[in-house]
Amino acid sequence: MNAPTPTNALAEPFVLRSDADGVATLTLNRGDRFNPLSSGMIAALIEALDAIGPDANIRAVVIAAKGRGFCAGHDLKELRAHPDEAWQRGLFKACGELMLKIVRLPQPVIARVHGIATAAGCQLTATCDLAVAADDARFALPGVNIGLFCSTPAVGVGRNLNRKRTMEMLLTGDMVDAPTALDWGLINRAVPAAQLDAEIAKFTDAIKSKSAASVALGKEVFYRQMDMDLPHALALAGETMTCNMMLDDAAEGIDAFIGKRAPQWKGR
Repeated sequence: MNAPTPTNALAEPFVLRSDADGVATLTLNRGDRFNPLSSGMIAALIEALDAIGPDANIRAVVIAAKGRGFCAGHDLKELRAHPDEAWQRGLFKACGELMLKIVRLPQPVIARVHGIATAAGCQLTATCDLAVAADDARFALPGVNIGLFCSTPAVGVGRNLNRKRTMEMLLTGDMVDAPTALDWGLINRAVPAAQLDAEIAKFTDAIKSKSAASVALGKEVFYRQMDMDLPHALALAGETMTCNMMLDDAAEGIDAFIGKRAPQWKGR
């Protein structure tokens, strides 16, 4: 089943895209409502990621948001407006497809979090490869408070945090502040809001300085091996290293290191 499509094509775009210096920024554009992952928002993000994936000029992606918060999760009014099981199944399937798109995208994806990231918004943060948050940002899996246990957000969060921390968030629904989220492993950095872009630029600059082909290959195998047992993970990683060695960029990188010069990457 395809992702649900926006219900009002004449409305403001759900997602705004801007490109600069090899970085695509996707900005959630429903800031007046804390950018819920509605059917329209999900469809817009999937469309944007589909366009970015094959674009060799884009080396990294930042997911940001307008308004007072990053993302408050699914649109509860929309959920209640569609009580039929088939629609609900389609929405959550589409959301799962969005998360897979992020993981499978060749380019690294960075969440730029401010305000709150709750429920599916917390899932979105956890699913991104990296996450930088304002030091006053807050995170929660509060579905339990309204009788809707955050089962899908638990997939992403549970792959970042240990089980006890994840279950604490799931069972209490309590807010977690940015320093705690940093300590638990949900985010990579917590900085003053005014420093968010500069901190993210450190990551994107580092990513752009590396071989795009090597990064894409490495990102793919990292996520594949995480759910394997040790023998299969090592076998896959070994095969990937072999494939990586066959890339022109690997030869160039090694020769540059030995020759004490900067590498000249060929790209994807």
